[in-house]
Amino acid sequence: MDFAITEEQRMIKETARRVGEKYGLDYWRALDAEKAYPAACWQEICDAGLCGIALPTEYGGAGLGMLEMAMVVEQLAEAGAGSTVGQLFMVNPIFGGVAVSRFGSPAMKADFLPKLISGEITCCMALTEPDAGTNSLELRTFARADGNGWRLNGRKIWITAVPQAKKMLVVARTKRSDEVRRRTEGISLFLIDVDRAGVDHTAIDKVGTNTLPSSSVFFDDVRVEGEELVGTLDNGWYELLDVLNTERIVTTAGLVGTSRLAIKLGVAYANERKVFANRPVGSYQGIQFPFAQTHALNEAAALLNYKAAASFDAGQPYGSEANQAKLLAAQAASAATERSMQAMGGMGFSKEFHVERLWRDARLFRFAPVSEEMALNFIAMHDLGMPRSY
Repeated sequence: MDFAITEEQRMIKETARRVGEKYGLDYWRALDAEKAYPAACWQEICDAGLCGIALPTEYGGAGLGMLEMAMVVEQLAEAGAGSTVGQLFMVNPIFGGVAVSRFGSPAMKADFLPKLISGEITCCMALTEPDAGTNSLELRTFARADGNGWRLNGRKIWITAVPQAKKMLVVARTKRSDEVRRRTEGISLFLIDVDRAGVDHTAIDKVGTNTLPSSSVFFDDVRVEGEELVGTLDNGWYELLDVLNTERIVTTAGLVGTSRLAIKLGVAYANERKVFANRPVGSYQGIQFPFAQTHALNEAAALLNYKAAASFDAGQPYGSEANQAKLLAAQAASAATERSMQAMGGMGFSKEFHVERLWRDARLFRFAPVSEEMALNFIAMHDLGMPRSY
């Protein structure tokens, strides 16, 4: 077992760090206030070759792996973006890139992947529904066979970056629940145009992650062509799981970087701020211990995430590590941002010192893309051999 990184990985991290520092804390604070999409930052990420880091070389990618992608996201998050940058990688090289590179047709790969990798187009994924959040198998959006394609009807909610996306990975039932033996049957994936007759979307007002809008999406008899199927008709559930588990890896990487950034900001303030006896508040154990505890938890999450990513790259099982890492990283980011605000006192509540944005954004990931409770259920059942509890 070798924990040393390669020279290529070191260079990749340095590249991501340079891009991240160019679009640092002030850039993200301004975009958060404007609720503006980070288009310039994302294009530079693509221009630096970071979007396609784990995608095939024949389409313009670097042909590396999820391990390198996790390293990239960590660096970008730590340099100033915070956890939201993980969502940019979710919707593009994961929802679009992983789904199409692993399960798309040759024609779909050749047309879609180069444009995604270059930043010419962006993607989103429509999975969650009002009555099918954590329990995705309850989804009701239905694609009815129509000639050589389908007609799509239904509703999705909490879909990220829809207004900016050109393509949408839609998860729908192609067989109704009463037509299948198991609930995992009759689910299919489609890659469609966002700008298409019958597709409508409205923004959701929310607490954080303001630089990436969330939307309700409505499908009203939307035409889906036969060549827009991704993967296996009626058997897309297990293909979807590969997309969702890699989503956890980039989520965790964004949270790991967020914790490091929040701790750095909090420690810097605590080491300068003097209150009693002309001593910095950072000299008190009441300030030190929470930071040290959170740092230890976060670094453990980072190592688990690297193991999940490396296992994925090696074609080995990685779901347990991905879920454990995401659970710990979300808790660490919550603690890191909270403790940094506490150490700053009133200034931690001001936008000037940035931590409040990191705190608002990171809060989402206590329950998304998988809730803590469901991650614990997974660990109890799959790793500890306990009976199903839900």
